[in-house]
Amino acid sequence: MKKFNPNKNIIITLILMILAVTVLSVSIAKRAVEEKTTMVQIVINDTTAIVDKVIYTPVRWVEKGVTSVQDLFITYEENEALKEKIDQYDEIEQKTKNQEREIAKLQEELELNATLTNFEKTTANVITRSPDTWQDMLVIDKGTKDGIEVNMSVMSRNGLVGRIIEANAASSKVELLTSTNQTSNHFPVRITTEKGDAFGVLKGYDEKREALIIEQLTGKTDIKEGNVVQTSGLGGNSPADLMVGKVIETQTDSFGLDRKIYVEANAQMYDLSVVTVIERTLGEN
Repeated sequence: MKKFNPNKNIIITLILMILAVTVLSVSIAKRAVEEKTTMVQIVINDTTAIVDKVIYTPVRWVEKGVTSVQDLFITYEENEALKEKIDQYDEIEQKTKNQEREIAKLQEELELNATLTNFEKTTANVITRSPDTWQDMLVIDKGTKDGIEVNMSVMSRNGLVGRIIEANAASSKVELLTSTNQTSNHFPVRITTEKGDAFGVLKGYDEKREALIIEQLTGKTDIKEGNVVQTSGLGGNSPADLMVGKVIETQTDSFGLDRKIYVEANAQMYDLSVVTVIERTLGEN
């Protein structure tokens, strides 16, 4: 059995390497002279190209796959960021609309205050309005420390909406004209017609017609649709000339003795966020 001689293998490897380098050198030198690729060089180039294709094609495919996955993750993150921005935009847009709505209401209340030059007024925000007593009452953020007292009239958007029935230090409770409470103090009103004034009392609210009801009318004055209704100031609980609304219908009983007047309120009863409390007539003690 022959012994393995490592020195012999090393010598053979070195000789092969020298031959390969010599062949390449001769080929390059010959090509430089003849400007033509030799057969040996062609074989070497083709072999190198094949090896490169075999080895690097899978590597390039893996690189492309990794790049595609990275692109997918980047696209997902960008989509999530865009969704978040869209949600924020919708929120900001809605917030802007709400602010514009509140500004419009405040402007209407300022216009109302500008017309009520003969009255002392306090503007208040509605802080509580319970669904189960929606048409009966609400709570405002002004009280006795702001000069609010029981029976003061409350207006909104150029129209009467109710009166103070309870005044605390920092808040007050307002009973609305749409309340079904039959024992509440009713507003004396005046109806202006072409043939003079008629007087009556606001005594209720018709939900079907969405109209205030005036009863206990005095005299036989002909009342027509469109006649203006204001507070009369009689009875002492409310000042005169506060706008209530306009007549939309007159109803007489079968005997022709008793009349009901249905009035469309000038104020929007179902959308109240800011109100004005009428404190007292200037110059009144």
